[in-house]
Amino acid sequence: MKKKRKYLIIICTGLLVIILICAFYNGLVVNKFNITAEKLNENEAIRLVLISDLHSHIYGKNQSKLVKLIERQKPDIIALAGDIADDEEAFEGTELFLAGIKGMAPAYYVTGNHEFWSEDVKDIKDKIKKYDVNILENTFERIRIKNSDIIVCGIEDPEVVKYEKPDMNYYEELQRLFSQMQDKQGYKILLAHRPELIEIYKKYSFDLVLSGHAHGGQIRIPFILNGLFAPNQGWFPEYAGGAYEYKSLTHIVSRGLSYNPRLPRIFNPPEVVVIDLEGKNKVVK
Repeated sequence: MKKKRKYLIIICTGLLVIILICAFYNGLVVNKFNITAEKLNENEAIRLVLISDLHSHIYGKNQSKLVKLIERQKPDIIALAGDIADDEEAFEGTELFLAGIKGMAPAYYVTGNHEFWSEDVKDIKDKIKKYDVNILENTFERIRIKNSDIIVCGIEDPEVVKYEKPDMNYYEELQRLFSQMQDKQGYKILLAHRPELIEIYKKYSFDLVLSGHAHGGQIRIPFILNGLFAPNQGWFPEYAGGAYEYKSLTHIVSRGLSYNPRLPRIFNPPEVVVIDLEGKNKVVK
């Protein structure tokens, strides 16, 4: 009887240790999503890497862990969905990251709230531009990737009204921008830091919306709770992380890359998101 109890204690202790290791694991992970994109040419496969909420955190010497992980994905497009820099952390982590991905693939960036909270968002944008990153400020660009037309649109974070353009009617500005895109031909991607504004994005002809901001809800319970708390969504956020489908629109929310030991992520490791857009009869990459 004592032997059985001893073995049971050992097994339970081992399981508890494994659960705790999994719960507090803060190494980088890759989450992949496949999307059938009928607007792409046949046999076309385009890979997009989504990075959000880095907050200047550094992974490895000179950001080597993060940069090498992205490089291994062989991206065709890199989307930076806000809070790549931070209002309190030094810019060094952001700069090392941008230097590492320079020239890897066309990169597009939109602001998050923390860039505006720095109260020096213009300086941040100027520094980011030096690394050949395309900054989208309520603008869009039409690009050709392989044999397909892609329209990449990006909107400023709503904090722009408070810190940079107090006279702007933010939602009228979005309507103006989005209306310009309605009749454009191509696969339409929107970079928008805040996922909770999806009801606005859904009104327009986007095929894919990429967001961050929610930090994965900070605490997760696999198969039970997708996220406990997220900025601007509160408790039990609807858009904590993952893929959300709305007819012809897919909304992907990154859980982000920030890690603060004072506020640990639980069952919620920092992630790099990889999205494969696949035309009919696609060629596997």
